[in-house]
Amino acid sequence: MNFDEAPILVFWETTRACELACRHCRAEAMPGPAPGELTTSEGLRLVRQLGAFGPRPPVLVMTGGDVMSRPDLLELVAAARQVGLPVALAPSVTPRLKSGPLEELRGLGVSSVSLSLDGATAATHEAIRGVPGHFAQTIAALHRLRSLGFKVQVNTAVMRANVDELAGIAAIVKDVGATSWEVFFLVKVGRGRDEQELGATDNEDVAHLLFEASHYGFAVRTVEGPWCRRVAAWRKGTVITGAAATFGLGAVYQKQSSVLQELLGPPAGPPQMASAGTRDGKGIFFVAHDGWAYPAGFLPLRLGNVRYEDPVAIYRRHPLLRAVRAAEFGGRCGRCEFKDDCGGSRARAFASSGDPLGEDPACAYVPA
Repeated sequence: MNFDEAPILVFWETTRACELACRHCRAEAMPGPAPGELTTSEGLRLVRQLGAFGPRPPVLVMTGGDVMSRPDLLELVAAARQVGLPVALAPSVTPRLKSGPLEELRGLGVSSVSLSLDGATAATHEAIRGVPGHFAQTIAALHRLRSLGFKVQVNTAVMRANVDELAGIAAIVKDVGATSWEVFFLVKVGRGRDEQELGATDNEDVAHLLFEASHYGFAVRTVEGPWCRRVAAWRKGTVITGAAATFGLGAVYQKQSSVLQELLGPPAGPPQMASAGTRDGKGIFFVAHDGWAYPAGFLPLRLGNVRYEDPVAIYRRHPLLRAVRAAEFGGRCGRCEFKDDCGGSRARAFASSGDPLGEDPACAYVPA
């Protein structure tokens, strides 16, 4: 796919309204809609414009806040499907996630839904999500979505509070029949500023663990952790045993890899680690609740506003996005032989140095 012409994913933060108060929330969600939220007519115009990306339009991922709190959700989804946009939803697990509305959305052609699971235990997940009983509600919701015919993705934000439960989360992903597991490497934006990101060494451990988890029948994708593609390239065709010594991996990998095999047995299939060389602004495009467009949800650099500008033109022509797609990076990322397939997290480069084209400090690799 030509990422200069069109992204593969457009994330639309349809609202910031949400009943949850998650400790790491990028959107800093609130009980009601934030001022300036796109109206129904503005949302309909946006989805029609996104349909102009071309013969292979991007997947529209409608998120929030809680996307289910938009009273016009069905109308917006219907309009997106009418112009040929595949639609995926990323709702919150709240009382709004009911079978009736979900059946209507399935009837409109929504095929995929992602839910967040941030711990393998109720104690960890609920400490992060801030709602007692939310772990059981989330597991039940994942099974219900599967019973309604949706493809299910589990989203996990990895941080110090849950890194020791990643193997257990992987076992849940398999148990609920999810088709994919998307792991977010924390970036200090929104309420995530108060959380501890993992260090580069632990990130390397997690990348190797995720590669091994991708052998168990579900795809593994990452957000703001593109170095996982480098790890996948290194390990393609290698055996699982002996990785710690071969790659110099630490305690996080050694413990969680062992637990993964205890829970799921020996790897049963080929790896399904996402390898498309996307990154913030290359294959990824984000529209906020108020119409401002960004390279991604974790990179708070305004590119233009879809209320007044064509999102297709913003994506194709903005100088920053063109530089990102051309891999015009500084530091280690600029010297790295994986700079096109990986390129580092542009959001983390900006958060750490103020330069969206700088190096990603969360990557442990030092190129020759």
